[in-house]
Amino acid sequence: MSLLSLRSRHGAVAVIAALLLATPATAKPAPEGFADLADKLLPSVVNISTTQTVKPEKQHERSTPGRPQFPPGSPFEEFFKDFFNRESPQSGKPEAKPRKATSLGSGFVIDATGYIVTNNHVIADADEITVILSDDTSLKAEVIGRDTKTDVAVLKVKTDKPLVGVTWGDSDKARVGDWVLAIGNPFGLGGSVTAGILSARQRDINSGPYDDFLQTDASINRGNSGGPMFNMDGAVIGINTAIYSPSGGSIGIGFAIPAALAQPIIEQLKATGKVERGWIGARIQPVTDDMAESVGLDKTRGALVAAIDPGSPAQQAKLQPGDVILTYDGKPIERSRQLPRLVADTPPDKVVKLTLWRDGREYEADLKAMALNSNRAAPPAPEPEKPKTPAAVDALGLKLAKLSPELRKQFSLSDGAKGAVVIEVPQNSPGAAQGLRAGDLVVAVGHAAVANPEDVPGLVAGAKKAGHKNILVRVEREGNTRFVALPTETS
Repeated sequence: MSLLSLRSRHGAVAVIAALLLATPATAKPAPEGFADLADKLLPSVVNISTTQTVKPEKQHERSTPGRPQFPPGSPFEEFFKDFFNRESPQSGKPEAKPRKATSLGSGFVIDATGYIVTNNHVIADADEITVILSDDTSLKAEVIGRDTKTDVAVLKVKTDKPLVGVTWGDSDKARVGDWVLAIGNPFGLGGSVTAGILSARQRDINSGPYDDFLQTDASINRGNSGGPMFNMDGAVIGINTAIYSPSGGSIGIGFAIPAALAQPIIEQLKATGKVERGWIGARIQPVTDDMAESVGLDKTRGALVAAIDPGSPAQQAKLQPGDVILTYDGKPIERSRQLPRLVADTPPDKVVKLTLWRDGREYEADLKAMALNSNRAAPPAPEPEKPKTPAAVDALGLKLAKLSPELRKQFSLSDGAKGAVVIEVPQNSPGAAQGLRAGDLVVAVGHAAVANPEDVPGLVAGAKKAGHKNILVRVEREGNTRFVALPTETS
């Protein structure tokens, strides 16, 4: 046997041994079944039935999309046309009377005193809410409180029967690949149990400002909304809320509100019937790789401050547009979407410490949160500036001009708008790739405000001299501001 073959054999043995040693000792086998767990959990899950009065005009709106389609001239076409128009307000005949409509959902008992959790959309606009227990007992329920931003609602029922409440689990410790169990009322089939795995975490499905969904492939269908997602310890780690489905049925993509987000909201709803959230008045956006490089961050992290509301806690703490918030109240911000949730969970008047990245170094700032007020008055418009003679400058691969009455009128800019107006964005340029267009305002480069187009080339040259390949540019459009990263070297 040659030396080469011996070495190969020894190498293969070594690889096999290494693989055996690398096998995780904590790996859990797939469960043999879920029957024992389901028996334990089913009494805590309820079906929810709601009724609401549908006005005649709504009845007609609902019936029209579902009208069967037949070939033109078919006798069935005329039959169904007469049928659907019989009670239509446009038919000239008496309008239909208001009728009762029903809908179904799921929920779960959180304590023996009769508090029940479900989704807000399950009970929205309901005139009557009926909770059906696992033994088919029907109970009338009252709404204790609801939160539209996270789609959570708390109900209360009165009964002499003992209720079995769930236990909460730690959704932050749930790992992708963990087994999960869903129990609910899909299509009115109460007490349905489905199993799957946790497919993903921290999903943003654009349903609200605090999206942080758990994703699962456990079958979730219409009627499952508001039901619990259990881990293998029988603890609730999520509230089943939404599915992604072209057909309306389960295709293995379901979403649940994580328990870590839902629990504090539920406790507030139980205690006061409403949710009070913190507010700091900083509008943020994600940090991209180019942005991180342009401000000297070691990696892509944090939340970039795009604008500051006047009179807000952020302004009082002297935060500036262009700051990157790295930590909030001692918690690191790896993704910008973490910050709104942390701020919302902050009690009003609490002082929190922030770590900011500004001008290539870290700063500490103390900030006193305020209560979020959706009716807060909009900030007053700034004093209008006097029109000046326009001038054009080539910078950042853009053509910039000084604001003038003509340009304000051409691009529908307010008298209070400030900065250098973009009058041309070359095709296939970095600015075009960032979605910039004529009429946008360049209001700042880095932390330096831009009053005239002539300010921009010097700021770009300074960033280039400091070794930055990109520079942050603050752009305003229709009163909204955001940052984009543009290269310091343009061809």
